[in-house]
Amino acid sequence: MADAVNVSTIQDGGRTAIFYLTNTSDGTGEDAVTKIDVSALAASADGDACTGVRIQKIVFSTVGMGVKLLWDATTDVIIVELPPNYSDTLDFSDIGGLPNYSGSGKTGDVQLTTVGHASGETYAITITCVKEY
Repeated sequence: MADAVNVSTIQDGGRTAIFYLTNTSDGTGEDAVTKIDVSALAASADGDACTGVRIQKIVFSTVGMGVKLLWDATTDVIIVELPPNYSDTLDFSDIGGLPNYSGSGKTGDVQLTTVGHASGETYAITITCVKEY
């Protein structure tokens, strides 16, 4: 059996994309799983493909396990680590959002790894992004 995971796209507009991620673990966990695939996002009004995102806001709740959000690259780069048994809102909109600062092999995608997961533990995360073209 595997963790029960879901990624829901709440909005995929010309400028903003919002995602809702959930997991109820069976103890398996997730390791660098792509949660935001920028190549699958809607193109701009001019037809330009989305090449990346800047993270504006993360609203999260973790029960038991922690979560690492990662920029996908040849060597993945940690965006933020969300602690276990915690709920919070991280708002980066005042600085224009967190840019993707990963280096070689950068894809623009956002990945997720669970930390210290055990059966029955959960996370719920809403990520608001500004799309880049």
